[in-house]
Amino acid sequence: MNYLQNLNNKEAKASIKFHVTRLGTKPAPRVASYSSRGPSNSCPVVLKPDITAPGSLILAAWPDSISPTIIKKDLGTGIVELYSKLRILSGTSMSCPHASGVAALIKAAHPKWTPSAIRSAMMTTSDILDNTNKPIQDIGECNNPATPLAIGSGHVAPNKALNPGLVYDINPQDYVNLLCGLNYTKIQIQATTRSSNVNCSNPSLDINYPSFIAYFDANTHSNKVIHEFKRTVTYVGVGNSTFRAKLTVVGRFNVSVTPKKLSFRSTNEKKSYMLRIEGPYNMEDEVVYGYLSWIDGKGKFVVRSPIVATSLPSTTEPF
Repeated sequence: MNYLQNLNNKEAKASIKFHVTRLGTKPAPRVASYSSRGPSNSCPVVLKPDITAPGSLILAAWPDSISPTIIKKDLGTGIVELYSKLRILSGTSMSCPHASGVAALIKAAHPKWTPSAIRSAMMTTSDILDNTNKPIQDIGECNNPATPLAIGSGHVAPNKALNPGLVYDINPQDYVNLLCGLNYTKIQIQATTRSSNVNCSNPSLDINYPSFIAYFDANTHSNKVIHEFKRTVTYVGVGNSTFRAKLTVVGRFNVSVTPKKLSFRSTNEKKSYMLRIEGPYNMEDEVVYGYLSWIDGKGKFVVRSPIVATSLPSTTEPF
């Protein structure tokens, strides 16, 4: 009606506005429906994905010699190629540069840190809540809370990752032990490590990773199963500090950690602990999850790791 009145008064106007970047969108972030999910087929004993980073509708650099799109000519008798130095892209190819950039930032701040220490810092300080202070949603699961099989440890938080408090470090032989535990042959391991020296004297499926995943076979007739994980953390803070364990509920499973307190007197000091998951093989849900957090007495650090129990099938056969 207002439009018609303005039209009669010769005051009606029309306008066209270009798309703009909208800031403060809520809720955000959310997991895209096309985002890859775990568990890993090739290495199911390591919880995947590790982490989530921005990767949807990213304004990205594009080679100006390659046409990203075409349009028809006015008369429809041909096409015209359009060129640009920028393009909107989505996928792992966009998420990976964000995560890699954060890793480079941490490496610049801590030149002596190993790749596994940098990854640990990113994982244990990531966010599991969105900007409405609720669990990050999974668009591919009807906007239900995203499980660690969708977001890994959480959404990367660059500033927090610079000062994680504790890191889970891994040396090259630890990876070899894992490959040995996965029944890879010496030739296959050599192809991966690029080394002729392969030591499989201590094969293990439990690597010092900042996350946990346990499989429960619903077809097994056993009443109870126990999974145990050993982890070693390195203190990267300054001065002495004491961390205490905090566990959230993981379905109907009994989860415990020993010891429940880790005290450090100096930087780079290491301490180990055991995480134990005990429960029935016959799970009511396909996936249940919770978190282990090591919190220091001053409240400065919260070092969080996801814990997943699942009845999804697993295999340790190498490709």
